[in-house]
Amino acid sequence: MAKKGGGAADAALSALTSLGFAVPRALGPVLGPRVGSALARRLGPLTKAHRIAMENIAAAFPEKDAAWHRRIADEAWDNLGRVSAEYVHINTIWDLTEARDPEARIQIDDATFARFGEIRANGGPCLVFAAHLANWELPAVAAAKHGLDAAVLYRTPNSKPVADAILKLRKGMMGELIPAGLTAPTKLAKALQRGAVVGMVVDQRFGRGPVVDFLGRPAHANPLLANLARRFDCPVRGARAIRLEGSRFRLELTDPIPMPRDAEGLIDVAAATQAVNDVIAGWVREHPGQWLWMHRRWR
Repeated sequence: MAKKGGGAADAALSALTSLGFAVPRALGPVLGPRVGSALARRLGPLTKAHRIAMENIAAAFPEKDAAWHRRIADEAWDNLGRVSAEYVHINTIWDLTEARDPEARIQIDDATFARFGEIRANGGPCLVFAAHLANWELPAVAAAKHGLDAAVLYRTPNSKPVADAILKLRKGMMGELIPAGLTAPTKLAKALQRGAVVGMVVDQRFGRGPVVDFLGRPAHANPLLANLARRFDCPVRGARAIRLEGSRFRLELTDPIPMPRDAEGLIDVAAATQAVNDVIAGWVREHPGQWLWMHRRWR
C-alpha cells in the first residue's frame, strides 16, 4: 500500500511540475519571466526564506540602511521569479551567434569572446566556476554553445519528478551532465582527463569544507574545484551572467585566476577556495540584487 501511495504522490507531483513548466512556456520568454517576477515579489516576502534573505543582506551590507536592504531583497525575489520562468525558454533565450547581434538577448564583450576562442584553440582541461547570479543556467550553456567539450556538475532536486523534468530541459544544452554525489569527483576527473571544460556552481554552503571569508563572514565552502585544480594543475576561470533590462543578459568569462600554491608548488586547496570565493563576493557586491540571498550560506 505504501508503494501505491508513493506512486500516486509522484504522479501528482509530476503533473504539477508539468503544469508549472507549461504555464511559463505558454506565456513566452518575455511575459513568462514578468509573471514569475510579479508572483515571487508578492509571495516571497511572506515566506521564511525572506527573513533569511533580509538577515543575510543586512550582515553583508551593514553600512546600508533598512530601506536599501528591502530593495535588494525585492530585486532578489524578482530575479528568482524570472529564473524560474526562464527554465523552459533557455534555448530561445540563447540567441548568441558569431555575429554577436547587439540587439540579441545574449551579449558578450570582445574580451569574453576572445577567451572562449582561446579555450577552443588551446584545448582543455579547464575548470570554470559560477555562482547563483542572474540566470545561473546560462554560463553552463555557454561552453557547449561555443563548441567546447563540456561537463557540468549539477545538484539533483530531492523530488524525482522535478529532477527528471529539469534534466530533460537541460539535456542537449550543457554537454555532459554530472549529478552531485559520491561518484561526482571521479566523473569530473574523467572529464578533465579527456580535456573537457568542467563547470560547477560553488557559492553554496558545504559543511565539510574549509572555512573561508565570504562577504565579511566565515562560511564553509566547497573545496571540490580547488581539489581538482590541484590534481590536474589546469586553468581556473570564472563565468557569470549579468541580467540586463528587457530580458537580456551579458555573459562574462574571466582570464585564468591565479591559484595560491603551497611550499611544494602545488595548489593550496584552502587558499584557492578562498580565492574563488573572493571573486564571487566581488560579483555579488557589484550586482547584489541578482544573487540568491535566500539560502543559509552562513549557518
